[in-house]
Amino acid sequence: MSDAHDWPLYEIFIRARGGLDHKHVGSVHAADVAMAIEHARDVYTRRLEGVSIWVVRSTDIVASDPADSDALFEPARDKIYRHPTFYEIPKEVETL
Repeated sequence: MSDAHDWPLYEIFIRARGGLDHKHVGSVHAADVAMAIEHARDVYTRRLEGVSIWVVRSTDIVASDPADSDALFEPARDKIYRHPTFYEIPKEVETL
């Protein structure tokens, strides 16, 4: 069996019982995705606070370059109608 330091790194995202989104909580090394889920459960949900676990191999995550933020986000600033201040949210809507 290979050394644990040779195992790939997985990023862990947990959805809390009352939450609607997954939040990054940390990382684990594991031989495969099944082991990564088991390790994530053992390390990050000890108090039964989670209802869903996502594991993503760290090498599969791609991020934008902060230096490119103007080119990425500037076009959206011209579209003020996309901001939620233009819409009334009914009281019946609990979450968006």
